[in-house]
Amino acid sequence: MSLVPAPAPCPPASPRVPQVLPSLEEVAGLYRELSQHPGLSTACLGPDVTTQYGGKYCSLYTEWSQRDLARAESIKSCRQYLVFHDGTSIVYAGPAGTCCEIKDELLSRESPSGALKAVLRKAAGKEKEKEKEKQFLEVWDQNRKVKSIDLTALDKHGSVYDDDQFGCLAWSHSETHLLYVAEKKRPKAESFFQSKAPELDCTTDEDLERPKKPDAPVKGEQFVYHEDWGETLSTRSVPVLCVLDIEGSSVSVLEGVPEHVSPGQALWSPDDTGVVFVGWWHEPFRLGLSACSNRRSGIFHLEVASRRCELLSAQPRAACSPRLSPDGRRLLYLEGAVGGPHRQCLQLRMLTWQTRQTVTVLDVVQEPTGAFTGIYAAELPPRCWAADSRRALLGTPQRSRTDLLLVDTEAAAVTNLTAGSPEGCWELLTIQWDLLVATCSAPHRPPRLVVAELPPLGQELSLRWVTVEDAPTVPGITWKTLMVRPPCGGQSPAPHGTQPFEALLLSPAGSMAPHPLVVCPHGGPHAVFDARWRPSMAALCRLGFAVLLVNYRGSLGFGQASIDSLLSRVGEQDVADTQLAVEQALRSEPLDSRRLALLAGSHGAFIALHLLAREPKRYQACALHNPVSNLPALLGTSDIPDWRYVSLGLPYSFERVPRAEDVATMLQRSPIAQVHRVRAPVLLCVGARDRRVSPTQALELYRVLRASGVPARLLWYPEGGHALAGTETEADVFGNCARWFLQHLRQPRHSP
Repeated sequence: MSLVPAPAPCPPASPRVPQVLPSLEEVAGLYRELSQHPGLSTACLGPDVTTQYGGKYCSLYTEWSQRDLARAESIKSCRQYLVFHDGTSIVYAGPAGTCCEIKDELLSRESPSGALKAVLRKAAGKEKEKEKEKQFLEVWDQNRKVKSIDLTALDKHGSVYDDDQFGCLAWSHSETHLLYVAEKKRPKAESFFQSKAPELDCTTDEDLERPKKPDAPVKGEQFVYHEDWGETLSTRSVPVLCVLDIEGSSVSVLEGVPEHVSPGQALWSPDDTGVVFVGWWHEPFRLGLSACSNRRSGIFHLEVASRRCELLSAQPRAACSPRLSPDGRRLLYLEGAVGGPHRQCLQLRMLTWQTRQTVTVLDVVQEPTGAFTGIYAAELPPRCWAADSRRALLGTPQRSRTDLLLVDTEAAAVTNLTAGSPEGCWELLTIQWDLLVATCSAPHRPPRLVVAELPPLGQELSLRWVTVEDAPTVPGITWKTLMVRPPCGGQSPAPHGTQPFEALLLSPAGSMAPHPLVVCPHGGPHAVFDARWRPSMAALCRLGFAVLLVNYRGSLGFGQASIDSLLSRVGEQDVADTQLAVEQALRSEPLDSRRLALLAGSHGAFIALHLLAREPKRYQACALHNPVSNLPALLGTSDIPDWRYVSLGLPYSFERVPRAEDVATMLQRSPIAQVHRVRAPVLLCVGARDRRVSPTQALELYRVLRASGVPARLLWYPEGGHALAGTETEADVFGNCARWFLQHLRQPRHSP
């Protein structure tokens, strides 16, 4: 039985094809135009100021990121605004000056009162003395820099973590100490045969009896292997919690953290006598953490003076993202199951600080029956609590949107603050004194900055957003959400197997139809295409392509049952769902069924390869990023070997060694086993430093395609990781993919 529906009938006549194709210069100019729209990364509100007329206003500090193609890098800039409000609504909000570039800042955080700001900054070492890059921790008041601590010179630890997984920069409530995470100082190592210069070697028998200095090099240790935390975290191995005493300019590394966990995401306890942190189990070895919410972890409390550490969350579970309420009485955090899907629907848990009692505020949603589909966020916003210490806000996928939800932690009730808005993706940047700062975007609209005053309890739906920094819609692009319902039976034996999924369709507006279609199943597979601004997708639309972003069953935002339905069915259900979405779009929209292409990465590329093999006459071109093609070959090369078993419904344990039948099952589901049926030209974009999907997957695929006579081209990015991120890499990938599609979709390909 075929795993995908029969293709829709092709139109009898060849479609009209534009006579003049855009030049490569025009393609580059279009991407340059659309990629220069900045996105928001950080926002902070200053304390209220009362005017002589009784009105109130506060400053709003924001940080933006933007691609600079001329410099081939992403730049950061800051801009300030003034927000006037009367306690119930926003009266006026507007800019207070021009923006300026931020250089060399790794982390920054305002103090609780807003009077001070901490900045972690990098600085180049002296070239003549061959110094390594340095890190400074600075403290600023409203007028000047009051402290600058050379952390590298203090030599208490390694590099400070500035990532989203472990990193933090937390002020104590007294504003006298700063808490952060850094790499543990590693002893110097040297060869067994390293010798000192003769003139300095004055060792005597008496010297040999003395104890070695603490920082004396250890012989024979320079090639010892040190585990790291995988993709995007290759420089993270053994994190430690560190505290800067601002007045004394001294740094101490906290002791008492259990040896079997790696700490991160730390904050101060209500009385400043201890710290709360997330600890990830790292025994017997580390598994990749990036995009994996299923790793065993817990919320811990460490008393600094006594070094006593207690586990606050349940075990064995995966907990993260602790957030303390303004009154210091409640601790909110996310919690999920250990193992299974690498991303999942999470519980929202709350701990009462004094009693240590924990309750589930929001539980896992198996099958959504109403508007709320569950929590799938990777983390809670750094500031998520309302001033009443009862309500909290967060952003999370809800089907093919990312919405802002308000949670009443006492009533366990959820209110969607952005449902039905024209923007399909919302992110809360901060909430302070019940002033909300958010950013929102849509497939045809770049991110804009908005603010609102949070209404009283029970009146939240009266909330009104006020635009602070607008971003006009991009002309020539329309979009809609398609609901796709799988047929009963076949690949859907479970009741939840026939629940509908969705796809986002971006189409050129006002151009000649029918349009060629680029089909994009997302990677993950437990991820989601939400309706946000994506410059590359918008650029494809402007070039005349329609784009179909498929959220097949197994995507986030549709309930845990949908996620679980994909386990043991990868390469079958996800492939059938993607093709079903394509056929529905071809039937209902003005699309050219003779000009179809596939664009995908990682697991999405796995789906695309299956489609190329099963529908060799259906697709005319394909562009893949770091494709998964040979499942058993990933067992010893991926930072998440557990997923190779779990995805096929096989049990995993740390000590498991693959059996012959395991390898046979994996190979049977691998696209490489069917690649001899592929006929469409394939472009491969490969990151040489990919830790999740080894670049050897693409190299093997490239060789097999070439040997089969399939047109294939491979692009090799020496510094590229799994996401092929980076301004220069992203631009080159887009340019080559656009050229590939323009070349091969110029007119229909008639296969024999």
